Formats: sequence, structure tokens, C-alpha cells
Amino acid sequence: MLQREFKIWRGDSKGGEFSTYSIKLEPGMVVLDAIHRIQAEQSPELAVRWNCKAGKCGSCSMEINGRPKLACMTRMNEFPQDKEIIIQPLKTFPLIKDLVTDVSWNYQQNKKIIPFNPGEKTESQDRIMYQRDVERIQEFRKCIECYLCQDVCHVIRDQKSKDKFVGPRFMIRLASLEMHPLDKEDRIPEIKNEYGSGMCNITRCCTDVCPENIQITDNGIIPLKERVVDRFYDPLLWIYNKLFGENTKMN
Repeated sequence: MLQREFKIWRGDSKGGEFSTYSIKLEPGMVVLDAIHRIQAEQSPELAVRWNCKAGKCGSCSMEINGRPKLACMTRMNEFPQDKEIIIQPLKTFPLIKDLVTDVSWNYQQNKKIIPFNPGEKTESQDRIMYQRDVERIQEFRKCIECYLCQDVCHVIRDQKSKDKFVGPRFMIRLASLEMHPLDKEDRIPEIKNEYGSGMCNITRCCTDVCPENIQITDNGIIPLKERVVDRFYDPLLWIYNKLFGENTKMN
């Protein structure tokens, strides 16, 4: 078995430091396995959040060698044998203890979003969805809410603009609602003014870290930006709205 060294952040909201651990690895282990071995053999009080260990719950999000990753989906053989492995909590969110952060801010953003509204069904109206419409929004439903995209988003992480931008995860939720063919709600004003679509400058770092390979920027955020531009900055549409009233929702 191969011996490897880990530097793991230990501490809480008051402060902390890196602690070094050395363990023996077995073939096929992932980073979460290594953390569990450290817990079992050396540091049982080490705090880490995890659940399914199958890359579907999003619980074990952390920064491994500076990159936001799921610990259960990061294989140990990805790292050179002579390279030390540094494990830290998500930097964007307040630290609770060790590798566990408080991500409750994300739930608050979710509550702000206007929910799905199919409108009232009449006897002459059938609610029909075509396959192309289903496929369009199905990608967004793969989100496991690991919040890696939220962690790496420079608007939230570096500019500390949590009060101005809901983040890429919830831009994707907004896209899934706005592009739903049966949804009757109009969220474009809120996307512009409350949810902060203009804050994103399309670095695609959120797409880069998504474990579900959701094209967050190209398929979600950019189409929402285009709808905001069409509504508020298209001169022809502005004239039309002045003459005939506000336009209806565009799918």
C-alpha cells in the first residue's frame, strides 16, 4: 500500500490551521475514503459532511488542492505520488468546523425565486409538452446542489456580492422555470433587478467545476441575459411596448 500525506484544515469560525496526516492508501480509494481512514485511525473528531458517496447528494463538497470538488468523486490516483494533498472547506461560505461550512445562504436565495406557475387550466386547454421542450430544461434538473459553482463564482467569492447576485446555481433554476413551456410567470424584471443577472461576466468557471457537466453559462445564464436585454434594452421592443403594452413571456 502507498503512503500519502494530507494537509487538512482544522478549525472553526474563530480560526484554525492545517494539520498533517499520513496514511496508507489502497487501490481505488477516493479522497473521501482517505478522510474516513484519517477519522478512523488518527482523528475521530475531524468534521466532514457526506451522505451518499455516489456523487449524487452534493454533500462532500470541498476544495482539494485549490479546486472545488466532490471528495467522493475525486480518485486518489489523479494526484502525482510525490505531491502533497491539501484539503480545505469551501471558502465562499462561513466555516462551522474543519471541512463543514454553513451553506444556508443558498436556501435563502431559493426561497426568493418565484415558483412554477402553470396558470389555470381550462376545459379547452391541454397541457402538452413536446420532447424538444423537455430536453431543453432536463439538463438543469441534473443539479445536485453541491454548490461548487457557488463557491467558485467570483461575484460571490471575491466581490462578496451575496446581496446582489443569487449565483449560478439559482440562475440555472431560474432558467429551468423561464424556459418551461407551461410556466406562465414573468420573472424577467426580478432576474434583472433582484437576482443580479448583470453581475455575471461569463467567465465560465461555474461550468468548469460542475460535476454533472451542466452547461451553466451557455445554456442557462446567457439565455437569461439575452431575455433581459430583449426586454429592457431593445429599442424596437421598447417602442412596441409603448404603443401596445408590455410583451408577453417569451419561451
